[in-house]
Amino acid sequence: MSGHGNLVRMANRIGQFFEAYPDEHEALEGIANHIEKFWEPRMRRQLLDFLDAHPDGRSPGEESLRPLVFKAVSQHRVRLSPGN
Repeated sequence: MSGHGNLVRMANRIGQFFEAYPDEHEALEGIANHIEKFWEPRMRRQLLDFLDAHPDGRSPGEESLRPLVFKAVSQHRVRLSPGN
């Protein structure tokens, strides 16, 4: 499994926690906040590279991003980009 696969798995675990939130906006913010605050820039860049290579968040033969995680990262892409 590639480094992307490990990051996708980590992002999905964060997403699983926030899926329990009744308010989707709050869940999306929570996912983005966690990734922005606790992931180093290299990790965020690799996750965004995964999305560049797989615009639907799915990768054959590897774990795909959960829908809520995909939506959070896509909506907050600029904010999650290193250097922003």
